[in-house]
Amino acid sequence: MDSTTLAYIAGFLDGDGSIFFQIVRRKDYVRGFQVRGSIAFYQRTDQHRILSFMKRQFGCGYIRHRKTGISDYTVVESKEVRRILLLLRPHVRLKKRQLELGLRILQRLESRKDADFLAACRLTDRFRRLNYSKRRTVTCASIAGSCPRRD
Repeated sequence: MDSTTLAYIAGFLDGDGSIFFQIVRRKDYVRGFQVRGSIAFYQRTDQHRILSFMKRQFGCGYIRHRKTGISDYTVVESKEVRRILLLLRPHVRLKKRQLELGLRILQRLESRKDADFLAACRLTDRFRRLNYSKRRTVTCASIAGSCPRRD
């Protein structure tokens, strides 16, 4: 992908996109929780062609058309989220803090150590402030009280 295309997509992410990480309860996981990262781009459904363009460029993720008239292109697989964040990193401006924090979280998650998982959870809690999250219910403190709150 050329630099101009990456800059365009990074600008789209800055304006009509999101980078977010959350702690999700997962009974089928050893720790009972997962740190899930996502990148999403939003557009009116009648203008969804740009989302299809981005999906073709990255070759991953999915597009949903909601009843609200808004469509989104979302990538959730950790390896792909990391790849896209690294590709967009030189061009992102407004969401630079989210991007850098997301890469730190993904780096911690590559380790299988409990301490690194808890560190990733603590970092994930920071997204609450960066993205003005109000409905976040599962936090690091939810994980058996092993993560002190640092908001």
